[in-house]
Amino acid sequence: MIRLIVGLGNPGREYADTRHNAGFWCVEAWARKLGATFSLESKYFAELAKIKIGQQDLFLLKPQTYMNLSGKSVHTLANFYKIQPEEILVVHDELDFKPGTSKLKQGGGNGGHNGLKDIDRVIGKSYWRVRIGIGHPGDASKVAGYVLNNPILDDKIEIERNIDKVLSVSDALLSGDFTNAQKILHTK
Repeated sequence: MIRLIVGLGNPGREYADTRHNAGFWCVEAWARKLGATFSLESKYFAELAKIKIGQQDLFLLKPQTYMNLSGKSVHTLANFYKIQPEEILVVHDELDFKPGTSKLKQGGGNGGHNGLKDIDRVIGKSYWRVRIGIGHPGDASKVAGYVLNNPILDDKIEIERNIDKVLSVSDALLSGDFTNAQKILHTK
């Protein structure tokens, strides 16, 4: 069962529409679907939305620490509410997948993603991840500029469709039916 959904991104208007904020876009859409509202919670270094699903609290978190320090926010909230890494789902942008592709997995490498590196450092690697494809610029030297720029319209449409697909497996993810969620997400 998932108790905490973390969307990775960078705070501020200048980053709002950049590829690196795909995780923020997804948790914002999730909050709208669930009728939850984000508010700034400085003690968690984040914007936080909280909603009750059955008898369980579900937290939606957007760290405001900038990408490279995302673990600080995740660790602080998870530690306070006694949320285990296996109960955490992190949604983030993925260079290795084309826009319109997403994958669900538990643990694994960080692929050079600085937000994941920091989360791994503070809570380990046993959390769940939804990787939202944003595509790759084709040259490693162009990655930083690529992720910090807005996607072209066709890519943005594909990323938004992909987020809709992630939300379509929301019930499976929240209940811990990861096998079914993977079947749907991994099917073209």
